[in-house]
Amino acid sequence: MAKEGEHGSFHGKDYVDPPPAPLFDAVELTKWSFYRAVIAEFIATLLFLYITVLTVIGYKSQVDTSSDACAGVGILGIAWAFGGMIFVLVYCTAGISGGHINPAVTFGLLLARKVSLIRAIAYMVAQSLGAICGVGLVKAFQSSYYNRYGGGANTLAGGYSTGTGLGAEIIGTFVLVYTVFSATDPKRSARDSHVPVLAPLPIGFAVFMVHLATIPITGTGINPARSIGAAVIYNNKKAWDDHWIFWVGPMVGAAIAAFYHQFILRAGAVKALGSFRSQTHV
Repeated sequence: MAKEGEHGSFHGKDYVDPPPAPLFDAVELTKWSFYRAVIAEFIATLLFLYITVLTVIGYKSQVDTSSDACAGVGILGIAWAFGGMIFVLVYCTAGISGGHINPAVTFGLLLARKVSLIRAIAYMVAQSLGAICGVGLVKAFQSSYYNRYGGGANTLAGGYSTGTGLGAEIIGTFVLVYTVFSATDPKRSARDSHVPVLAPLPIGFAVFMVHLATIPITGTGINPARSIGAAVIYNNKKAWDDHWIFWVGPMVGAAIAAFYHQFILRAGAVKALGSFRSQTHV
């Protein structure tokens, strides 16, 4: 029997990495599938912000109008709302747009050459506009409570420094984007056939766990679209003063996660060096 790799009987690996996405792909603009994906990102982010911010406003109103210390869903319930909605929406849209629903996720995938620059920009714009519309619906339906209870906007909590808030957003987004890369890794999908079906589950759980840890610090951003949607509709000075944290932190965290997964875990740098050396010896 031939050994693995001999006579072409067996391949060296049981999976195939997709080719890197081109940085600029103008052909995408001529395809309906591109616009369908952008629309899916818009609607998914709209629904995400509508459900989650409505949960936050509802919780604060319940606590404010009740003498029961355990009134409302609590931080645990808010974390479940965010994580559960990500699970549902990623499951629904993964086959259409990839189910990003987050500019930081899109940015990380762009750095890893999983999406083109044109698609990444279109997704980020759609996600931000969807978030603004989603929070706008919350304000329209809960106008008497919206401004009174902070509009669901991300702000740095009292007692925490800017550095602490920024660090929390970086680490929280790293956890999320690292989970996205791991759950969608083609090597893992080839080994475990059930992984593609279950991919939304760990991503949703990552969002849930990060919210448990960072709600007391920043209200948990880890999604610039979520933060800008609430900031635009609430339009409060404190929300705008802290807003940069919720863009810089997630983008840095996403970049670190992309580097860690692609160049450390998947040994991208070693593979590139090996390919360069083999070419120089030809």
